[in-house]
Amino acid sequence: MRSLLPPRRRLNSIDSSMAIVNIVLLLIFFFVLSGQDMNPEGGLDLSETRRLPPDRLPSPILVVGGQGEWHLDGQPITPELLPVALAQAGNGAGLYLMIDRTAPASQLIATLNRPELDGLDIRLVTLHQEGAP
Repeated sequence: MRSLLPPRRRLNSIDSSMAIVNIVLLLIFFFVLSGQDMNPEGGLDLSETRRLPPDRLPSPILVVGGQGEWHLDGQPITPELLPVALAQAGNGAGLYLMIDRTAPASQLIATLNRPELDGLDIRLVTLHQEGAP
């Protein structure tokens, strides 16, 4: 018995495995490139916690108050006079900075962006209060 139907043609199917491989490779390249080291020029040092009583704080220490007042080693100072005061203190390369923990981050960033602090090695100092989270 003969069939009156024409012979079946093989359908050419699209091979999607090559597209999947391309997508996976693009994702790998994206994550490799986006995960590269984005540290600033000087690098990024992680913080180290030490318990220091307030009378043993490092020097010179710049305390920035909530109202924008600055104190260098306990003495009130204006930001413009900071380079002169640091030169008199004998340490022109480093500065410790303490800012109120309730201060907004924008105040810390604005303080760090001051031209008076350019070129200084700045380290943030915090006080641990018993019972505080």
